[in-house]
Amino acid sequence: MSKNLMIAAVATVGMLSSTLALAEVSEDSVIDPKALMAPAVVVESVAAPVAVESGTQNSMDPSAESAPHAAAIIDDPDTLAELVDESDVGELTADEKCLATAVYYEARSESLAGQLAVAHVVLQRAKSGRFPSSLCGVVTQPGQFSFVRGGRMPTTPTHAGQWRTARAIAQIALDGSWENPVEGALYFHAARVQPGWGRPRVTRIGGHVFYR
Repeated sequence: MSKNLMIAAVATVGMLSSTLALAEVSEDSVIDPKALMAPAVVVESVAAPVAVESGTQNSMDPSAESAPHAAAIIDDPDTLAELVDESDVGELTADEKCLATAVYYEARSESLAGQLAVAHVVLQRAKSGRFPSSLCGVVTQPGQFSFVRGGRMPTTPTHAGQWRTARAIAQIALDGSWENPVEGALYFHAARVQPGWGRPRVTRIGGHVFYR
């Protein structure tokens, strides 16, 4: 038994004894006022406070159950390949299809960076004011792309995997969601030939050399 409880019990017994003794006193008896005085006892609370460790939640706290779970953080793609894989390629407009077709026929055997570079050449031509302003106009301009015959686009590619990649690359170039590897380039040729253009060279990526 704790010290506080023992004190409380003794005080209770003492008060009960005093009450019984008072009942036995006759009307003629002289009562000593000091005999009726019982000591005041202050009893500390028996229930001890519940300790909550730092960094934990009290299970009785209603906010503990209603707290929302932390949302998962989705990292941005680390590589161009990841971005291509994550691209949601849907229906294409006429210009988007022309751009993807140029990527497919001019660079499908190149790396993803090489394909993206070709896509940006087409886009930069359309913005330059020195070529047709539409993507289809750039691609079908006579004497510019060897896969175009008589100003007409070839049939839609049949290799599903490479065609999807070309479409994704075209969309990435249009969105600007990956760094342009050939900023300012308006021309390119296969590295196996030497046309002697005399234009400022930008860079070489895979089997193509790019120029301003």
